[in-house]
Amino acid sequence: MQDQGRSKRKRTGGRRRRSHKKTRHQLGRQPAETTVGEPRFQVIDSRGNNEKVRALSANTAQVAIDGEVAEATIENVVENPANVNYVRRNIITKGAVIETSEGRARVTSRPGQTGQVNAVLVDDE
Repeated sequence: MQDQGRSKRKRTGGRRRRSHKKTRHQLGRQPAETTVGEPRFQVIDSRGNNEKVRALSANTAQVAIDGEVAEATIENVVENPANVNYVRRNIITKGAVIETSEGRARVTSRPGQTGQVNAVLVDDE
């Protein structure tokens, strides 16, 4: 999401003028919107001497099952509280429930920021 900055109006309704333009680290980028598919990554520069690896698509997830971690293949997205339309488009974000070869799992990592999909198994009730 892009940073819109401070409001142009004060609490009293008066105008607030800009003291300076946005600096480079204040500019936003479009979301990665990681999909289910053949793994594709994008390396982007971040603030300081750091890099972010964005997962544009992924087909495997590290699933935690009773303290053990197993690699599972992602089949599709079952539920996504971030956006209901992401389920139809198979977009993975943090908190999304995905169907894997090990069972249903909830994503705990941020694939668009870290480039990896980590998840924990969800008990079906």
